[in-house]
Amino acid sequence: MDAQTVIDMEQEYVLGVYGRPPFVLERGQNCTLYDTEGKAYLDLVAGIAVNALGYDDAGIKQAITEATTSGVLHVSNLYHSAPHAQLAKQLCETSFADKVHFANSGAEATEGAFKFARRYAREKGKEDKYHILAFTNAFHGRLYGALAATPRPKYQDPFKPLMPGVRFAEFNNLESARAQMDENVCAIIVEPVQGEGGLYVATNEFLSGLRSLADEFDAVLIFDEVQCGVGRTGTLWAYQGYQHDGKPIEPDIMTAAKPLAGGLPIGAIMIRQKIADAMHKGDHGSTFAGGLLVTHVAQHVIGRISEPAFLAEVQAKGKLLKELLEELNSPHIKEVRGRGLMVGVEMDIDVTPIVNKGYERGLLLVSAGANVLRFVPPLIISAEEIKHAVTQLDEILQEV
Repeated sequence: MDAQTVIDMEQEYVLGVYGRPPFVLERGQNCTLYDTEGKAYLDLVAGIAVNALGYDDAGIKQAITEATTSGVLHVSNLYHSAPHAQLAKQLCETSFADKVHFANSGAEATEGAFKFARRYAREKGKEDKYHILAFTNAFHGRLYGALAATPRPKYQDPFKPLMPGVRFAEFNNLESARAQMDENVCAIIVEPVQGEGGLYVATNEFLSGLRSLADEFDAVLIFDEVQCGVGRTGTLWAYQGYQHDGKPIEPDIMTAAKPLAGGLPIGAIMIRQKIADAMHKGDHGSTFAGGLLVTHVAQHVIGRISEPAFLAEVQAKGKLLKELLEELNSPHIKEVRGRGLMVGVEMDIDVTPIVNKGYERGLLLVSAGANVLRFVPPLIISAEEIKHAVTQLDEILQEV
């Protein structure tokens, strides 16, 4: 089917809440996507940090085939099945978590995390302890609870009133966070590396201080690793790159989603035992979450990305990407920041024209806000592809 036919069909039948460029992607290989006209695009978006292993990955294809041989794709959570239990074991053994609850997306995982935190407080008899502390530039999702913790007028204003009880403090400002804390705060939620909000990296001192605040006020510390988790920052989980007294700064609840099943929809809420003890049968659920297909594929993804050699390559390639971007001689660049293969370039101009010129040059780019260019390529991207992408960006910046 030609591109224009697809675009016309979409405009007639699909709700128009997305702005898309005028081409249709139909196949991919490694870090390259191809449209219906055969044009190649080096992908620096990875489906918004989802396609960590790129395209046409042999392991993912094999896992999908294995998962479908039984003829059973869905049984619901009314019954036992092996893949979700195996994945939960894998997630717990590679993290702080004692238990896992599966969801279908990052926003659903956020909603579940809020419910779990409030249930934990209620279990202790603290009915007024339901407030949640979030931070400036955060993005936790578009469902009502997640949206309430995402302080962006353009996202929130059309849908108010939102879930009550959410407070905000300044990201990376511990005193601002302390000023918002009291006995009625049940949870603190933070992204170790903010994605949609502009690629701001939490400092070690900030996360360590939040851990202390959570302990002081008996609040649940939630790390949102929907975008920055699963190898994206050069450690399997972003929090593992933060240390206090020689140990990782651990949360009580952590959310994961985007890259977890290699492009299939999944979310996970990873929790300590004390949170699990507050939850009872019937307190939460989902029809599709933890399905046989997605959890089988996710085992391959976690297994591959958790390999030390793989993570070392992500760190090395992330370092290369940052160094090359910092060397660009453009008056429009204000700052390059990020961790691993999650890097933002803050500009003094709207980056939309840069994204559009990227399409012309065979680059898929994405913004993080109006003036930050976000680099979240597949984790398998090569050094040569990184160099090519930065060279192309350099030429684009000379034109804008």
